[in-house]
Amino acid sequence: MVSPLVSRRTVTAYWLIPTEPAYCSFQGIINDLAGRYDAPVFEPHMTIYVGADRGDAASRALGDAVHECTRITLNPTQIDQSEEFTKTLFVEFALTTQLRQLNEVIRNAANDSSQYELKPHLSLLYKKLAAETRHDLTASIKVPHRDVPFGAIKAVHCISPTQSRADVEAWRVIEAVSLCDR
Repeated sequence: MVSPLVSRRTVTAYWLIPTEPAYCSFQGIINDLAGRYDAPVFEPHMTIYVGADRGDAASRALGDAVHECTRITLNPTQIDQSEEFTKTLFVEFALTTQLRQLNEVIRNAANDSSQYELKPHLSLLYKKLAAETRHDLTASIKVPHRDVPFGAIKAVHCISPTQSRADVEAWRVIEAVSLCDR
């Protein structure tokens, strides 16, 4: 159920996408959990910035990211859970200088004063669940990789805050770029 008190708007979210074999591993976990809990299926991603949905800002942000940043390998720190729909069950990652730089490059190129706070995580399930179920899931899921390489960025139109399956299913990728090794 969507809260009528929350202001909702269309935004552009910038996702960091894992490379293979991590991509396939995370997609398998997401698909399995979605099937078990009647939840939406989504692409494995780490949101690195969310800003206003403005004209060519996404193209400029992704272009700058490709020129200034390289592929990133991040270390997962734990599996965690919360009451928040988009963080029902997630893998938390250590925040690195390289990730902060990528966030800053996109923020500056998007020319946006969004108050988005980078808390690196990759969600595995979007579903309102009882606290006991969420706790049990954190104990049952193992991080499939010690180091997770990320090699692409996608700009995605979405409703913020995302609060339902319909919101997830309405996400639309508007542009994608690959990061290269240097």
